[in-house]
Parts: sequence; C-alpha cells; structure tokens
Amino acid sequence: MRESHDHLLYLTITASMAALSMVLNRFASIHTAGWTIGFAFVPIVIVAIACGPAYAAVAGALADFVGAMLFPFGVYFPGFTVVAALMGAVYGLFLHGRTLRWWQVVLPALINNLIFGLLINTIWVSILYGSRTYWGWFVYRLPEYAILIPLNLFFIPVLFRLGAILRRRMGY
Repeated sequence: MRESHDHLLYLTITASMAALSMVLNRFASIHTAGWTIGFAFVPIVIVAIACGPAYAAVAGALADFVGAMLFPFGVYFPGFTVVAALMGAVYGLFLHGRTLRWWQVVLPALINNLIFGLLINTIWVSILYGSRTYWGWFVYRLPEYAILIPLNLFFIPVLFRLGAILRRRMGY
C-alpha cells in the first residue's frame, strides 16, 4: 500500500512541477531566436531532489512536449524533448536522496548547461534555424549559458534545502 501511495504522490509532484516549468518557460522567460533565459529548471530540480531521476526526466520531457504543443514558438522538434528529459535525469542522479556536496551542485549545472544546453541544443537550433553555421549559433548562445550556469549554481543549494523539507513532509 505504501508503494502505491508513494508512486501517486511522486506522479502528482511530477505533473505539478512539469506544469509550473512549462508556465515559467513559456510565459516568464526571455526568448530570442536560439536563446531562452529563465527559471524553468527550478521545478525540474525540485522533482529531481524529491522524487529522483526517472520522475525528473518525465517532468522535463512533459514540460517541453506539452509546452511545445500548447504554446509553440515554432515547429516541434523532438530533440529538445529528449534533452529536457536527460537534463532532468542528470539533476536527479546528482541530487536525489543525498547529502549535498559542492560537486553535486557544480557537475549537474555544467553537464546540463554546457553539454546538453550549449553543445547538443545548439545542434538542434542550427538544424531548425540554419541561417548560421553550428559555430555561429554556438558563439551566439555563449552569453545565455554565462547567465544560466551561475543561476543554477545559486539555486541548486537553495532548492536542495526546500527539497529536503518536502521529502521530510512526505515521510522520507
């Protein structure tokens, strides 16, 4: 009975945070062609801390897919959804059920922003908006990640404390 309750609770948190992430991304972020700066990662980090990597991956993918379907900025491209799921999983692998150490803040911030965001998502952007080469888009997107990495480094420890409170309230 407890496992069924846990699963339903995790699903509720995941769906709620995915919806919040979608709203933050679509309505409370700065968007340009190829850039998005905002706090849509915050709810995904909360799911990662409270529920783990699988649920955070689902939350990331769900937020991206539903947001693209309901409030598109252009054509839907599944590569962004896959990357959003992988980013959630990375947060979960480093932040779920642990005592927070400095490397658990730095590594997911760097992996998600440099590898998934800057390197891989730039491939998707260059495919979709092919007016520049990959390296042109790469250079254009560098300032975005110069902003997002410090935001991650600041918010992850704060969110970890909030996630710990949430886990205690859930009985874990």
